[in-house]
Amino acid sequence: MKWTGRYEGYRASSFRKDIVSGLIVGIIAIPLGMAFAIASGVKPEYGIYTTIIAGILISLLGGSRYQIGGPTGAFIPILFAIVLQYGYENLLIAGFMAGIILVIMGVLRLGALIKFIPRPVTIGFTAGIAVIIFSGQIVQFLGLTGTVKHEHFLPNMKEIATHLSTFNAYSVATAAICLAAMLLTSKYLPKIPGSLVGLIASSIIATLFFKGHVATIGSSFGAIPSSLPHFHFPDMTWDRVQTLLRPALVIAMLGGIESLLSAVVADGMTGARHNSNRELVGQGIANMAVPLFGGIPATGAIARTATNIKNGATSPISGVVHGVAVLLILLLFAPFASEIPLASMAPILMMVAWNMSERKEFMHVLRTKTSDSIVLLITFLLTVFTDLTTSVEVGLVLSVILFVKRMSELLTVTKVLPDSADKREKVRAHIVSESHDCPQISITTLDGPLFFGTAHRLEKAIRDTFRLRPHLWIIRMSKVTYMDMTGEAKLASLATDFGKHGGIVLISGIQPQAMEVVKKTGLHALIGDDRFFAHTGDAIDYALRHLESAKCIGCQHFAFRECQALSKGNAQ
Repeated sequence: MKWTGRYEGYRASSFRKDIVSGLIVGIIAIPLGMAFAIASGVKPEYGIYTTIIAGILISLLGGSRYQIGGPTGAFIPILFAIVLQYGYENLLIAGFMAGIILVIMGVLRLGALIKFIPRPVTIGFTAGIAVIIFSGQIVQFLGLTGTVKHEHFLPNMKEIATHLSTFNAYSVATAAICLAAMLLTSKYLPKIPGSLVGLIASSIIATLFFKGHVATIGSSFGAIPSSLPHFHFPDMTWDRVQTLLRPALVIAMLGGIESLLSAVVADGMTGARHNSNRELVGQGIANMAVPLFGGIPATGAIARTATNIKNGATSPISGVVHGVAVLLILLLFAPFASEIPLASMAPILMMVAWNMSERKEFMHVLRTKTSDSIVLLITFLLTVFTDLTTSVEVGLVLSVILFVKRMSELLTVTKVLPDSADKREKVRAHIVSESHDCPQISITTLDGPLFFGTAHRLEKAIRDTFRLRPHLWIIRMSKVTYMDMTGEAKLASLATDFGKHGGIVLISGIQPQAMEVVKKTGLHALIGDDRFFAHTGDAIDYALRHLESAKCIGCQHFAFRECQALSKGNAQ
């Protein structure tokens, strides 16, 4: 049987590969799902529910053949802050609203816009999130007691320092065993999930030798139910919607970024191409469904997606299998999960933080010592010491400001004249001098974008150039790559002012985008249709025909080849 679309060429052998990869990713996803949920301030089973529901729906409805969806580390600081500030029920509402926002973004085809978020911003907040996740696991790793979780980094660090004397040697030993098992497995048995080996090994040892001395999932959160989650629609009111709109936007934005980044990684590994808008719709539907069963927000998981591909996945079926595998394990083995020590979860999340930190990219951008380095560092510091919303907002605004500043330096305004030494008499800037500059015709070359960030440069350069008031002004615009309304307004102001003194404005080589702007604003009609030329040579010929001949007599500038005759009083 041969299917089309994302299942084109799908056969029995493909299904076998999807089964294997789906099972492997499902096994990996279980400890991660529980760990992410605990770190987000909710019960571990909610992470499992999210893995099941979101995993299946994102694979079926998303825009990538290989995407694995579920709870991710990137969400931890956001979700924890929402739970702390608004409570678990409101987290469900915020997640549901984020799903709606993602669907709207996909329907409006805004998937491409997310790709325009500057790389230094994404690296900065990703590294910041990694620091928060890593530092947040120190309490569980050391087994500290009496600590209170806070929303921000510094108060949490203060809690650790204050309660450092309460560390539990059994917890440290359990965490160390888990970490060692993970590292050894990844080194010597790379095809076996290190997190699962570490979790099982440390749990068995803790149960046999440290029982009663280390906190477990069961002792801290109660037994994990071995049943399907119950359907429950959150109690949404208009007041709650208004209050939670900002958190929902943050969840949607981060979910969109993470899912599309994961899809891009999958494309790079397979040569496939994802549909970004369909991906957003799929992510949105999944995030609308997950809260109805008590789950937390989900997105594309880069590490699990990469693992899915490396283990031979061929279609979205592998993602569905991964969700079903987690469901079966929940139904069959949930009681055993209650015995997992919290200290065993800490090194798993620490490793997640280490892997997602993008430390090499971070240092690479930092070493460039450019404006991107500033954006990266500020976004990183604000993520760690304030919150993700503030850091992304400031990072984006700062990126825009620095981008406009860089772009404002790209526009050059140069006075030029024909080079008589050139057979084609191309215009060049170095030809212009005090003794070789036509008093009646001024030719200006604009090179670069003419927009709100560069308009002031145009005015200043022109004012400086027009020491003598010429009769004709030729503006060469073939190199103006873009013009906005501010640039047009500045050009119109200069042209109008020039015309008030009897001057004639001629424009050559204007590009289609800029021509469309001047036609819409009326500047084209103001200058005159007959004063727009495709080539500078045609504009110069027009200008020479409209010279004031009397002023040419005796002129020694000889800016044009016709000047010799005009200087002697000979008509053209």
